[in-house]
Amino acid sequence: MTPEHGDRRLGDTGRSVALDGTTSTYDLDLHGVVRVRLLDAKAGDLATVTRQLGPLRAPVADEPDITVRFVDVVDSGRLTYVEVGRTGFDAEGFFALQARHCVAARTRLPLDAVGRGPIIVCERAVTAVPHLLAIVNLTALAKGVLPLHASAFVVDGRGVLVTGWSKGGKTESLLAGMGAGARYVADEWVYLTSDRQMFGVPEPIRLWGWHFDQLPDLLRARDRRDRWRLRRWQTAHRLAREVATRRNLPGSDIARRGAPILARQAYLQVPPQALFGADRIQATAGLDAVVLLLSHEPTAITASPAGPTEISARMAASLEEEREPFMADYRRFRYAFPDRSSALVESAHERERELLRTLFDGRSATRVAHPYPCDLRALGEAVRSAAQSTCAQDDREPGLLGDG
Repeated sequence: MTPEHGDRRLGDTGRSVALDGTTSTYDLDLHGVVRVRLLDAKAGDLATVTRQLGPLRAPVADEPDITVRFVDVVDSGRLTYVEVGRTGFDAEGFFALQARHCVAARTRLPLDAVGRGPIIVCERAVTAVPHLLAIVNLTALAKGVLPLHASAFVVDGRGVLVTGWSKGGKTESLLAGMGAGARYVADEWVYLTSDRQMFGVPEPIRLWGWHFDQLPDLLRARDRRDRWRLRRWQTAHRLAREVATRRNLPGSDIARRGAPILARQAYLQVPPQALFGADRIQATAGLDAVVLLLSHEPTAITASPAGPTEISARMAASLEEEREPFMADYRRFRYAFPDRSSALVESAHERERELLRTLFDGRSATRVAHPYPCDLRALGEAVRSAAQSTCAQDDREPGLLGDG
């Protein structure tokens, strides 16, 4: 038994039970593709991970792909900083350093072990396990499953994948589909298998104030504390913008710099079950139609066929961008330990490009461009029409889809 795993016993469910009889280990399972085990976790630690990955609790009989161990204090030698206050290393390991609300927390990140069963050690004070979703995505990639920054839903009996750059309208399409009776599959991250099946991480959906302005019933359905929190940040942002426009007032420069920060706080996290209802959550769906979303300056929504390699080329760049925060720490890790590396991390971009080409090149897809923010109902109609058009094109050219 390795010291990293500690002294534990496995029950029949694949869940560890501490020696004092209390449940301290939890298993999470992403559709059998990525298995995460939390060791020595308290209820608050489980809640921290659930906020990142969604409710994925399920027994895992085999060894996990990723282990996260929670401790009160991470053992380390005296640290040498790579980026003061954010990352450091001792003779053995690399550490991410968090500081929020005057509470410091350390996480030991074995980034060279990504794809080979890494054991992440977190102090309980962490607000989130650093780079957990990126490591989950890389693990899925190593198994031939493509994580794609996208949303997915089933409408009119079709599995629709909506993808694009951040703030491109993916969540907005999902919300619009909700009003049209769609069934939720995923938001933010969709996982695509070689046989063109889609599934997702059931994480909470981030909804902004302008979403609620167009869907007031959603706001009324939130509890009073959520509504108060949203109003508080919206009011603070509005006041900051007003002060920023009056350059003769003291503090106008500070308000101008602070207004965008306040705007980024004006949101609520809503579980998909609370939006769609438990009976309209679908774990998996076939990939029938692909829509690429772009936001543009014109006020009109336009649709046009995507090029034969456009989806794979654009999304290869998008996936690199999404992984950049992780890669920044990976480069710091390589600085700390020049003789250590992860073959999976180093090859991730090429693996993604190959899977993207296999899944999308030569297949029908539609490009939809829209203003941002947008009219949700109009965007929903455009995406629904694009999905219908794409499926009609595939029906005329059945050889594009083949058997898979």
